[in-house]
Amino acid sequence: MTKRPNVSALVSSQSIPKMFKVRQIFPRPKIEVDHIPSVIDEVLSHDTFATQIKPGMSIAITAGSRGIANIALITKAIVDFVKKQGASPFIVPAMGSHGGATAQGQTEILRSYHITEKSMGCPIISSMEITKIGVNEEGMDVYIDKHAAAADGIIVACRIKPHSAFRGPYESGIMKMMAIGLGKQYGAETCHQAGFGNMAKYVPMFGKAIIEQAPILFALAVIENAFDETYKIVAVDADEIAEKEPLLLEEAFKQMGKLYSEACDVLIVDQLGKNFSGDGMDPNITGTYPTEFASGGLDAQHICVLDLSDETHGNANGIGLASVITQRAYQKIDIAIMYPNAITSTVLDVVKIPLIMENDKEAIQLCIKAGVDVDKKNPRIIRIPNTLHIEHIMLSEAFYEEAKKHPNLVIQSEPEHMAFDEKGNLW
Repeated sequence: MTKRPNVSALVSSQSIPKMFKVRQIFPRPKIEVDHIPSVIDEVLSHDTFATQIKPGMSIAITAGSRGIANIALITKAIVDFVKKQGASPFIVPAMGSHGGATAQGQTEILRSYHITEKSMGCPIISSMEITKIGVNEEGMDVYIDKHAAAADGIIVACRIKPHSAFRGPYESGIMKMMAIGLGKQYGAETCHQAGFGNMAKYVPMFGKAIIEQAPILFALAVIENAFDETYKIVAVDADEIAEKEPLLLEEAFKQMGKLYSEACDVLIVDQLGKNFSGDGMDPNITGTYPTEFASGGLDAQHICVLDLSDETHGNANGIGLASVITQRAYQKIDIAIMYPNAITSTVLDVVKIPLIMENDKEAIQLCIKAGVDVDKKNPRIIRIPNTLHIEHIMLSEAFYEEAKKHPNLVIQSEPEHMAFDEKGNLW
């Protein structure tokens, strides 16, 4: 991108306040990583689940596109249990239109999570081909992954957490993994075309039809704590998913992290990516929802995104919710990967390109300068590494006295100026 000295000059005089490090305190119940395989083995060894997997059966195990903690370890433990029962497991990507809506793209996403045929010890069958398995209660066709539909049984492995664009008894979790994940491009597009105002209706409607008409055995669901750690692993029989998932969602809401400061002038997000949230940066944290059907989180006047994660593979879905981005972030955007996600979801604003500034310093300066009713010499700024890891954050000097009194904040440094290199980027 060509340098624009006239644009740089407009923000160059804007001062940036001193920042200090803060640790946010959250409850931290978790399953130790070393114990995860044995916990899964114990959960699945219950007669309700173990007896459904018989020798010689072909068992499809779903793997999604979200950055779930310990996902490779969890998936491998399910594979190992299926093998122990004498059945033949294989993994199917269940991620709707992600990965550019291509089989190869979805395989690459799994590879980035260390889920490969070698590491899992079983085949990964990635395909965008789907099979009609029946209709739902409104007579709409229901399709799922062709290879999963042909299996003797399907284990739905997923994480349960609040969704970033709608509210309902079933949000991101088992029902959604079946309706949109296993439904591939078709399932994702069908549910999204109805609009997010109808998502709370369509996700369980398609999910229940899949339970009834596909060989779903059970789900192995994970809930994470505020530190992106495995907090709970639970198996849910197919017949009990409709009843039990809403209760698990309530539990997931309680475990979520948050920013204890309710409002700020500028939120700086170091990295955006699909591995942190389906929206690149979780609106449940930032408060920048892509639709009117969900709310909560921070009240930030402007959001500054500095970079994309390597794991997002150029998918900058959610970048449109930022006010300003850097040239570095812009250059990493892969439209061929990003657009299919937005087109399928029908939410186009999330991929619109914000103002682009040459470096980190100018991006931050612009967000401060563009603020309305903001103390430009002492603005309230919050800086986070991403929306998934918010234990250690930074606050501007304007928050200092409040932070000293807050029971869930621990100040870890005195206020000091952020260090920029000769190119204007943060060290």
